[in-house]
Amino acid sequence: MRVHFIAIGGAAMHNLAIALHKNGCDVTGSDDVLFEPSVSRLASYGILPAENGWYPEKITADLDAIILGMHARIDNPELLKAQELGIKVYSYPEYVYEQSKNKLRVVIGGSHGKTTITSMILHVLRAAGKDFDYLVGAQLEGFDTMVKLTKEAPVMVIEGDEYLASPIDRRPKFHLYNANIGVISGIAWDHINVFPTFKSYIDQFKIFIETILPGGSLIYSKTDAVLEEVVASNASNVQKEPYALPEYIIENGVTTILSDGKRYTLQIFGEHNLLNMQAARLVCEQLGITNADFYQFITSFKGAARRLELVGKNDTATIFKDFAHSPSKLQATIHAVKAQFPDRKLIACIELHTFSSLNKDFLAEYSGTMDEAEEAIVFIDKKTFEQKKMEPYPAKVVKAAFAKNNLTFFNDPQLLSEQLESTKLNNSSLLMMSSGNFGGINLSELKNKIL
Repeated sequence: MRVHFIAIGGAAMHNLAIALHKNGCDVTGSDDVLFEPSVSRLASYGILPAENGWYPEKITADLDAIILGMHARIDNPELLKAQELGIKVYSYPEYVYEQSKNKLRVVIGGSHGKTTITSMILHVLRAAGKDFDYLVGAQLEGFDTMVKLTKEAPVMVIEGDEYLASPIDRRPKFHLYNANIGVISGIAWDHINVFPTFKSYIDQFKIFIETILPGGSLIYSKTDAVLEEVVASNASNVQKEPYALPEYIIENGVTTILSDGKRYTLQIFGEHNLLNMQAARLVCEQLGITNADFYQFITSFKGAARRLELVGKNDTATIFKDFAHSPSKLQATIHAVKAQFPDRKLIACIELHTFSSLNKDFLAEYSGTMDEAEEAIVFIDKKTFEQKKMEPYPAKVVKAAFAKNNLTFFNDPQLLSEQLESTKLNNSSLLMMSSGNFGGINLSELKNKIL
């Protein structure tokens, strides 16, 4: 098979390219801009494009398939050439489905927790010695790539993003997988640039349930009122399995699960993660793993990258980083840290970085989300507005939206860095949340200065 990737540098795209290369495919690709870690990872497999840019001469009639990334535009010269030649153009979720349609497919959807639930399932399946393929949205400890596709594995576990599949396929990715087992962790409005109303966003999850194959199952959080209503109104021929929090205790900042008279001490924490764990448990149960084995295997799970990831700690202070950016994720992550360390001061810093989070009309969704933090900081790199061609707004707009009187706002990474470096972290937790990189602030260096 000869496969060419247009916009090969994306997280899922470059991992899929590596997976196909490892399977013996002849893989090529192009992109106008490439960043780490995709540059190093593609180079290590010998499939890094020699030069950045689009080269229609790479598109020849002997290609078996084109895989088109969301980063490309509809007038991309390589895409136009492929269409002219009549070469089959796939989005990556469409291609993943084609390669896994003879497998049992588990698809994890929801506005939050998708990566963690998927990661937990993969961790337990591997510990149980199961053979499986997967697609996950973060690099996991012990897994070489974020995508694995083989002919032999009977099961594929897929993180099902609700964002659009490609520039020429405007369907949400998770609509394309046709799950046998579907998961929805919760519904909280996101991607406002694509789904301008909450109703239009909710509708995507209703459609996802309809894509689950007849006789399949839907695993969903019954703690989410919006999701409960969606499931209750659905008449699909699927088994519906709700989940809620397990029995647990917190002692000295450590969470322990209580099940069937046994105790299972976890390396993760937070109610949102315990809910994620219950979703993963029900999936694994359907894949033949007992609850006792699941809880035993999950005790060694350390979390997915940038999901409440420990940056550093000492006897009286802890620093975490997290991918949280949407209002629901922000509130859940703050609550998790405060509940785990209730006697410590919580300093929470969020970078607004995505199109939705920066949208002035969406900002009000953040009202009250940082209330549990004793000290709240919001950062928007002024360069982000320029890069996204959005009109900047002053600090008073942000403060009014978050509705927190003592909130501090920064738009200069240097000033933010100086503020953080002057922070006294005695008996405190520092929580740094972003899908970006805080304007280039090195959290490891910051840790060394303030711990």
